[in-house]
Order: sequence, then structure tokens, then C-alpha cells
Amino acid sequence: MKKFIIPIAAGAAVLMTLSGCANRDATTEPSEDYPTKSITLVVPYQAGGASDLSARTLAAAMEESLGQSIIVENRTGGAGSVGLSFLSGRPADGYSIGYLPVETVMLQYQGYDLDPAAFDVLGQIVAVPATIAVSADSPYQTLQELLDAAEANPGAITVSNSGAGSIWQAATTALNDAAGVELKAVPFDGGAPAVTAAIGSQVDAVIAGISETSVAASDGRLRVLAILDTVASDALPGVETAQDLGIDVTIGGWGAIGAPAGLPASVRENLAAAVKVAAESDAFRDIINASGNLPVYSAPDEFSSFYNAESERFSNLFAE
Repeated sequence: MKKFIIPIAAGAAVLMTLSGCANRDATTEPSEDYPTKSITLVVPYQAGGASDLSARTLAAAMEESLGQSIIVENRTGGAGSVGLSFLSGRPADGYSIGYLPVETVMLQYQGYDLDPAAFDVLGQIVAVPATIAVSADSPYQTLQELLDAAEANPGAITVSNSGAGSIWQAATTALNDAAGVELKAVPFDGGAPAVTAAIGSQVDAVIAGISETSVAASDGRLRVLAILDTVASDALPGVETAQDLGIDVTIGGWGAIGAPAGLPASVRENLAAAVKVAAESDAFRDIINASGNLPVYSAPDEFSSFYNAESERFSNLFAE
């Protein structure tokens, strides 16, 4: 059985500024009293998913530090590539920032024209454990029953995810490899519609972030079969990890805040400071913990090293 591990939180501490692929020849210096107007925070997925929850919660906490409104704008499609490409093309003036999911470093290896170096990272804010769930009336009561069905009928058991090229599609591949089965990945345009498809039995199961499945599990619409992480979660009482069930797979996503590469130093410092205060606030941590996600703050210098290492790791993964 193949072991498959994808870490979900940053750790190293080497400064690597990601500004090499800015699409601007020059950046207008900001006024000393930046910010003087509202800021747009781009989320590359639909409202209602884990990324959207993290971004909106952080935006609300950042507003106090910056003294301006932060308007969350969802731009969906292409496993996040539409929103991320839009963000990368905005002026590097501090008035356009965005939520950078793990897919930011994955999409370049899957045919998308998106360079991770197009962004200045401002800090990691969250880690997102993966889960696999079925509708409440599904015949599959356990993960093993689902995998047994997949083994008996290769390619017949369908599993929705947040989009082709997404970390949750990669999680389906990881589970297939670890369990020696062939689950069929079915992409949707975001985690929320992928979960809705499972609730409505349009697919046999869904792999999504824990915050996207725990709510539907708590009100009886979904049954979560396993958490694809090393530890169980209070958000899903009684649900075991895949490892506890004998399937050696650990995979999950992460989320950070970034901006178009080439931010003026003073703007970058102001935004990074606001991200830190917000990400470490009780208001943010309480909401993220309650969702089942993990509030994980990592400063720009620490996270930049991890971000680059992730890009290299996925290069090797998709080359296999």
C-alpha cells in the first residue's frame, strides 16, 4: 500500500520574496496614509466554501487594523485559476489582495498559465484537512465499504471535488493510490457545489475540506466517513482518520493572503501586519476552529520558503 502525504502547514523560515514575475514595469508609490479607500479581497472560489469562509473571516478582522472596508469578491472557475489570474493582473498598489489556496502552486503543472511568483505573499492563515463524505442515505456506512465497492467496480464510484486541478482532486488520486482502488473524480466549480452534489446523491461521495462537510454532517445531510489527516477533529465527533482505519493517506490544503507582485515596501509591511493581527485574533481563530479548519499563522518570510518548496514538490508529484 503506497503512503501518500501532503503537508498542510508551513514551517521553514527563509526569506524568498516572490516578485520576479510582476507584470508591471513600475509601481506608483502610495500616499503615506495608505490605505485611503476600500480594499478588494479576491476569493477564487464560490461563496460558502472553506476558502470563502477563511477569507471573509479574516477580512472582517483586518478592517479594524487598516481602518478601511475590505470587499470580498468571488471570481470562480478553473480550479481557482480565473480568480488568481485576475488578481495577478491587478495594480500592485495594495488595493487588490486575495486568498491564495494551495492550488496557486499546483496549477502551473496542469496546463494553466499561472506563475506562483506573480504574487507577494503576506502570510499563511489556515490549514484545511481533507474529509471524505457520503449522503446521509448512502448505502456506504464506512470508508471500507466505499473502497470495497470501488475495488469491485473500478471507475464506477464517483467522488466530487472542487475542480479539475484542485487539491481535492489530488486527494482522490492520493486515496486511490493508498487504497489500491479506482475512485472516479468528478470536478465541480468549488467546494460548496461539490458538497451539494453529494448531499443530493448526484455522486457517490465527496472529498472536500472539513469546514465544507462538517456543517452538512451536523444537520444530518452528510455522513463523513473519514478525515484524511493525522488527527481527528472536534468538529466531527466520532469520525476517525483514514490512518486509524488502516489507509495511510494524509492530505489537505492551506490558505494564505497575497497580492500582485511588486507591492511597495511600506504597503506590503502594512498589509502583512494587518494579516498577522487578524490571523492571530480570537475572533478569527474561534470561527476557524469551530469550522474544523486549523488557524495557522505563518509570517511572510517563513511562508515564502514553504510556498516555494510546495511549488517544487508539486512539480515532482505531477511529473510522476
